[in-house]
Amino acid sequence: MKKSTLFAFAASLFTPLLAVSQDKQPVSVDTLSSQVNGLKKDIGALKRIKVSGYIQAQFQMADSAGQASFAGGNFAAGVDKRFMIRRGRLKVAYTSQATDKGINVSQYVFQIDASERGFALKDAYAKITDPWSGWASVSIGMFDDPFGYEVTYSSALMESPERGRMSQLHFPNEGEVGAMLTVQGPKTSKWNWLKWSAGFFNGNGSPSSGVDVSDWDSKKDFVTRLSMERTTKNEKIKYGAGVSYYDGGFRIDSVSVYKHGLDDNGTKGFVLDTKAIDNGVPAVADRGFTTRQYVGFDAHFTFNWMIDTTTLRGEYITGEQPGNSSTAKSPNDKTPNIRDVYARNFDGAYFYFVQNILKSPFGVVIKYDWYDSNTDVKGDEIGQSMIGSAKATNATDLRFDTWGLGAFYNLDSNIKITAYYDYVTNEESKNLSGYTQDIKDNVFTLRVQVRF
Repeated sequence: MKKSTLFAFAASLFTPLLAVSQDKQPVSVDTLSSQVNGLKKDIGALKRIKVSGYIQAQFQMADSAGQASFAGGNFAAGVDKRFMIRRGRLKVAYTSQATDKGINVSQYVFQIDASERGFALKDAYAKITDPWSGWASVSIGMFDDPFGYEVTYSSALMESPERGRMSQLHFPNEGEVGAMLTVQGPKTSKWNWLKWSAGFFNGNGSPSSGVDVSDWDSKKDFVTRLSMERTTKNEKIKYGAGVSYYDGGFRIDSVSVYKHGLDDNGTKGFVLDTKAIDNGVPAVADRGFTTRQYVGFDAHFTFNWMIDTTTLRGEYITGEQPGNSSTAKSPNDKTPNIRDVYARNFDGAYFYFVQNILKSPFGVVIKYDWYDSNTDVKGDEIGQSMIGSAKATNATDLRFDTWGLGAFYNLDSNIKITAYYDYVTNEESKNLSGYTQDIKDNVFTLRVQVRF
């Protein structure tokens, strides 16, 4: 082919494209800069959204088929081995852009839990921080009670599979609906180590699958905690402590209220609280509610040394808990005001020893906790027959002690494997059928946790 013919053919191909390109206006520098700035804003907004979560899948073996348990819930009738998804969490958090002072004024958090038992809401709240100093923030919605250390400690970080018996009974599912004020210096403040939180809550706990915890009375529970967290200059030692207080209750309505007392024979049990109730009707307007009061003390200590990190942690709680004849659990449904109330003085505690081993992925944990739902009766005093209108104590009033021994292996930063054994002992009474000796209710748990 001749060169003139080849050039003519190439020109015929590119002429339409050149014509189109000549019709378009060139992109100005200002327009391009504007587009780039828009992209930066969009990317900046996406960076402020954080999606995280974890799945805890486990296999368990119990001593007895169908046994009651605080190691992930009671076993079904006839079941002593089970696979379960203990927790399946998905969390979305949005944090606003920092101000010129480095303060994030707002944060929004939403978290759900999914398992074979269904879906449940875990967190749904907004947190607003003052933009001037960054010292004060207000949270409103559903979030963890600001009480103690174990209740607010993340389930993904716990060295034992579950919180202690007392925490599970008194703070069902850890969360509450309410509003809370938090005062803490920003990270740049020399007072950042000190924190105070206080709020008012419905007092019904947070929901589990099929449980509605909407408020059903006008009583609001007051919860507060003062805590400190310090680190030495070489950052090898971290330590902290806190004191907490809970003051609340729920509406009595037309039920009777029983408290610790003696019958006419001097036997310990429950007697009618005439100060709280008068012939089935609240005697005085401000006595139309139960008393629910706790005080707690907690401390923790972490030390990095030649054999790796050692952690010690403990908490003690005591107070008065309103329950019913069959449970000391804090009510998280709408029926407690139609059941007789049994007021019990209680105490309980837990202690952790956690040891990482020689900078390896392995570690061990030893945990001890006790819960005494009724400190006014002991041993054979429980289950004794009462005369007259007095009510007898029962298995709900027993003390339980639990030793936990476990080992964990961090496969990587996201995968953790835990083997853990709960050894549970109960208080015994010759007057209480089924509890004249220690019942068989120990549990072994093998768990795989995957985080993202």
